[in-house]
Amino acid sequence: MQVNWVIGARAAMMALAALACCHWPLVAQMPALQPVDAFSNSGTVTIDGKPQKYKVEHLPASSFPMLPPAVAVELNRRECLIPQTYEAHGPENVIHGSFKHAGETDWAVLCSVHGTVSLLVFFEGAAETPAVVSSAPETARLQLNNSTGEFGFDWGIDVASPEQVHEAQLDMRRRPPRLDHDAVASSIIDGETTYRFFNGSIWTILDTSD
Repeated sequence: MQVNWVIGARAAMMALAALACCHWPLVAQMPALQPVDAFSNSGTVTIDGKPQKYKVEHLPASSFPMLPPAVAVELNRRECLIPQTYEAHGPENVIHGSFKHAGETDWAVLCSVHGTVSLLVFFEGAAETPAVVSSAPETARLQLNNSTGEFGFDWGIDVASPEQVHEAQLDMRRRPPRLDHDAVASSIIDGETTYRFFNGSIWTILDTSD
C-alpha cells in the first residue's frame, strides 16, 4: 500500500456569528452549525490510484491519568494527540516498561502533531528531551478497516519483555542471548512487529530472523 497524496485536514474550529444589522429572514436561512470532533483526523487519500476515505481517532494526554505529570505536561506543550488504531477497544499507544535499564520505569507514547506521528520515549518519566525513536506521516500508517469500509490507523506499540523477544527469535539459527530489559514492540495490524531496543547508547532494531 502506498499513499501518494493527502487531501483534508484536522477539523479544529467551530464559529458562531451574530450580525445585529441583518434582517431576521436572512438569519433564518443560515444553515445550522454542525458539531466538530476535535480529536478526529479525516479526509481522502489516493491509494493505488483510487481516492479512499480515512479517519483516525485520537485521545488527549488527559485520557491517560497514569502518565507522570511532567510527561503529560510535555505532551500538552508539544500539542500531542495519541492516535488510536481502528481496532482499539480502550485507550492505547501509551505504555511503560524498563526500556533503558532493568528495574526502572520509562514511558513510550505515540504523539501525533500536525499529521506526523512520532514514537517518543521518556526515560524514568523525565520530560526533558524525550528520545524520538521513529516518525512517519499519519497517512502513511493507514489500513483498510473492513467493518467500516474506511481506512484507519494501523500502528500500535506495546511492551516487549526479554522473554517475548527471545520467543520471537526462536527460529533464528544463531539465536541471540536473552535481553536484560524490555524493548518496544512496534506493530502493524495484521502485519509485521518490529522490536526497538535501547542498548545503552542508541536505539536499534532487533533481528528476529536470519
